[in-house]
Amino acid sequence: MDLAAATEAFAEHLEKVRRLSAATVKAYRSDLRDLDAAAGGVPLESVDLEVLRDWLWRATQRGDARSTLARRAATARSFFNWAQEQALITHDPSLRLVAPKRGRTLPTVASRDAMSALLDSHRDAAEEGDPIALRDHAILELLYGSGIRVSELCGLDIDDLDLDRGTARVLGKGAKERIVPYGTPARDALSAYLRRGRPVLVARARTFTPAVILGSRGGRVGPRAVYELVARVLAPIVGAETIGPHALRHTAATHLLDGGADLRAVQEILGHASLGTTQIYTHVSTERLTATYRLAHPRA
Repeated sequence: MDLAAATEAFAEHLEKVRRLSAATVKAYRSDLRDLDAAAGGVPLESVDLEVLRDWLWRATQRGDARSTLARRAATARSFFNWAQEQALITHDPSLRLVAPKRGRTLPTVASRDAMSALLDSHRDAAEEGDPIALRDHAILELLYGSGIRVSELCGLDIDDLDLDRGTARVLGKGAKERIVPYGTPARDALSAYLRRGRPVLVARARTFTPAVILGSRGGRVGPRAVYELVARVLAPIVGAETIGPHALRHTAATHLLDGGADLRAVQEILGHASLGTTQIYTHVSTERLTATYRLAHPRA
């Protein structure tokens, strides 16, 4: 079997057996197609450690980030481990593949005061009754109030919301379901949107959708539209030119820890499989505490 065919079989395994998201499967496929191009379309059995090292070296020469190189090395290890389990190869060439260590980049986080001002301004705009303003206010309150991923927000259906309890049922990575709280301000913003904004958007749709968050034409809103909203409103208040899609998630997690939340509880809320993933926010919280100390204490 050649590498291209094995890549497609592996992608199917990721999708149907491991039940990874379409975006994650796409990333695996992209990495392996890049490997195939670098290897020159050779048979799977012909890929050895030197081929893999050369592939990563070329990526380094292109200026790829260390995080990208680390991800590609992880992709190779996962792929060749699977290929050996499927008896497609007799030896795993990635066993001795060493990836560059990731540099620790702390998430960008907005301050509590900045978030309060931002959300207050969107609440005031929503009071005018424009359906998009109502929707955008609900989006921002829900992302910040719950810490859910943008993809999880876009996947929410009406039946997933419990407005009485202030909770939402979300489907996270690996199709894992969890219940997350979102607080009174988010509940109020959602109620206003569902009562006054969403019906206007539903009337514009050609077909019915149970989605909570709708686009201007009445269909389920896509992640890109939410990313653009978050970037547009958050970049100015954190002083960054670009903002990642998880900016409000990072901010929510850090503010939870700042307020004394247990790390395990934050892990559950965010839907992290590993506690180590959540611990990055303890570094942010500690750095913020240290900065406050240095500014405030006379002997700092």
